[in-house]
Amino acid sequence: MKPIIAKRSERTPSVRWALASLSLSMLMPSLDTSIANAGLPTLAQAFTASFQSVQWIVLAYLLAITTLIVSVGRLGDIMGRRRLLLVGICLFTVASLLCGVAPTLWLLIAARAAQGLGAAIMMALTVALVGEIVPKEKTGSAMGLLGTMSAIGTTLGPSLGGLLIAGFGWRTIFLVNVPLGILNFLLAYRYLPVDRRGPKSDRRGSFDHVGTLLLALTLAAYALAMTIGRGSFGPLNMALLLAAVFGVGLFVLVEAKAASPLIPLAMFRNPVLSASLVMSTLVSTVMMATLVVGPFYLSRGLGLETALVGFVLSVGPLVAALTGVPAGRIVDRFGAQRMTIIGLVGIAIGSSVLSMMPTRFGIPGYIAPIVIITANYALFQAANNTAIMMDISPDQRGVISGMLSLSRNLGLITGASAMGAVFAITSGTIDITTARPDAVAIGMRITFAVAAILIVVAIAIAIGAYRHTLRNR
Repeated sequence: MKPIIAKRSERTPSVRWALASLSLSMLMPSLDTSIANAGLPTLAQAFTASFQSVQWIVLAYLLAITTLIVSVGRLGDIMGRRRLLLVGICLFTVASLLCGVAPTLWLLIAARAAQGLGAAIMMALTVALVGEIVPKEKTGSAMGLLGTMSAIGTTLGPSLGGLLIAGFGWRTIFLVNVPLGILNFLLAYRYLPVDRRGPKSDRRGSFDHVGTLLLALTLAAYALAMTIGRGSFGPLNMALLLAAVFGVGLFVLVEAKAASPLIPLAMFRNPVLSASLVMSTLVSTVMMATLVVGPFYLSRGLGLETALVGFVLSVGPLVAALTGVPAGRIVDRFGAQRMTIIGLVGIAIGSSVLSMMPTRFGIPGYIAPIVIITANYALFQAANNTAIMMDISPDQRGVISGMLSLSRNLGLITGASAMGAVFAITSGTIDITTARPDAVAIGMRITFAVAAILIVVAIAIAIGAYRHTLRNR
């Protein structure tokens, strides 16, 4: 008995350091999703470039993540997740260094695309590796921790970026990743479990190159259709959207015939997995509405100054960061699917309250429902991620983790375009920056009424998946 007890006591610090590595692997890409936004005006001046040109600094990073995250997840399943994660951390760190020393705008954009590839690897494999380092009954807590790190990165990005640019110049917003990347690589190399060697037939020649290319092109077309045009949906956007629809059909045909498909279509017969991916997309679409509508409502609807707008907007991500770990523990105790439903009900309540909130309630009237939405979003994220990752075969963890991250990214991209369009149309003005306060308030209420409807759809899907699970026990 003594050797067993000794082994357990020795293992605990290793698990903690392994989780520290995974936390950094989630924090760094999340930080860089938002940190560059703070530097866009400065970068436009530094490179004497238009705002549309410097936007590609953000867009190149997001496109690389969105188009490649499923493919790198599958590649991790084939070649080994620890090995590929180490490659991803190295790539992210080196690309950050290149971003920091880039002499021209287009070299900076190219380095950001490479950084996005490293970020895709880190985000896809971090969630997949949880199943290899923590016991099943602690999966929710680990997912809650990763959700917290993601929220901290997103929250910290704009403020940290602003401080670094003011104190040391724009290059430091990228160079700050270099020491973090080195630390992360050392922790991952030392504490993450070594990849198990599978049969050669399973590890060689099984990567779906055609499917990977088709999926990347399809996702790129969709992401560009939703983001270019600065809010106007013109002929180019429509052509890209049609190309994405055509790409989906072609991808399904190719995958149905592939000997070793990138995404085995049979996995969508699992109602829990399919439901979780759809719910993740719907919830992310709604959460993006808080980021798109919030600043305009606070500044135009309530007449707040810029500094106060920034402070109020930081409340939501801060609540998500504080509630992530407790939410994970609640999931471990009461079950993932039940907590998924409760989290969705909470988001629906918060969205409904916000859709009916009169402007006379001011800042408290906005913050209170946002706290309800974001706290329950943290619970939903921990529960939904746990529900997906607990009961899948180890050889599919990478690709399914990638699909989970992809569903979230697609929701954010769709939310920025679709919910932004709902807000603009219902505000009854072409230029939202000059809209009357009462028009902005009406737009906000209708947008969150639509958000509440989307969450009700997600609740129906969650209940259906839960009933299916109960019937098959």
